[in-house]
Amino acid sequence: MRLMLSRGPAMPSARLAPDAAAFHAAQSAFSGPGNLAPLYADLPDDPARLARTARDQVIHRLEGGPLRRVIPQDRLHNDAETRYTDGILEIITERNDAPLAQRREAGDRFVGVCRDFALLHCSFLRHAGIPARLRSGFADHLGSDGFHAGHVVTRYWDTERGWLFADPQLANPAVTDARKADFDPMDVPRGRFLAAGNAGQAIRTGEADPKTFGLHSPEEGPMGAGAGGNTLMTDAVRELYDRASLVVCDGVPLDAAQKPSAENEGLRTPRTVLSPAPSNGSSEVTLR
Repeated sequence: MRLMLSRGPAMPSARLAPDAAAFHAAQSAFSGPGNLAPLYADLPDDPARLARTARDQVIHRLEGGPLRRVIPQDRLHNDAETRYTDGILEIITERNDAPLAQRREAGDRFVGVCRDFALLHCSFLRHAGIPARLRSGFADHLGSDGFHAGHVVTRYWDTERGWLFADPQLANPAVTDARKADFDPMDVPRGRFLAAGNAGQAIRTGEADPKTFGLHSPEEGPMGAGAGGNTLMTDAVRELYDRASLVVCDGVPLDAAQKPSAENEGLRTPRTVLSPAPSNGSSEVTLR
């Protein structure tokens, strides 16, 4: 079953509140290029071209086989520990110091996951003055039989159509064809990607089957469990998540989205987190 969310009535143009526009166009600790900002000087300002530029800097850690490329183990292990855009850029330019607008061969790319494509795209968009952010959720175009796999996309502001989802991982037509994605990667339909809040609400109300959601599709192997698994999902935690899901979905004003985490420490990311990396083992990481 494909879940469908209404887009609302078509509008000749869309308007974004000035405070929200400024907030989403400003670089964050994660998206900012830091001292490597001069690398952005020659980037285009078109969202689709920026998506392709991000796509051409990164190879997904699972794409080695399809591309007939053996990804070195140290890159599989260590690139994944790079959480910030400036760190990704450092690795990319160390492997090939060509301009970012130039397509890199697979061996010169950063080895990442969906989040890294989206983070670079978001950084590029913000540099161009386009409001953007990352959105975590579940996509049905990564697997089969309607399974919704965990995925991260870019959400960006289009002056005519409002907020759109873009999947920069699909920005190469060859990848789009391989995934059999029958939509424009710069306008992912709401029914094909569900923001985490929307997915949570659909599951809790019985509209969606929780067995059709997960980190990845079942054919890719065991799903694995997060730290603590379901043992930490008490009724109090579920109630907290239910309240949080109402503001991490589509159409929520910025102030309303920020309020729950400001009022509840349990919804804020602590400065030091446990990173249960499958390759390098678990370690504590202090965030910026």
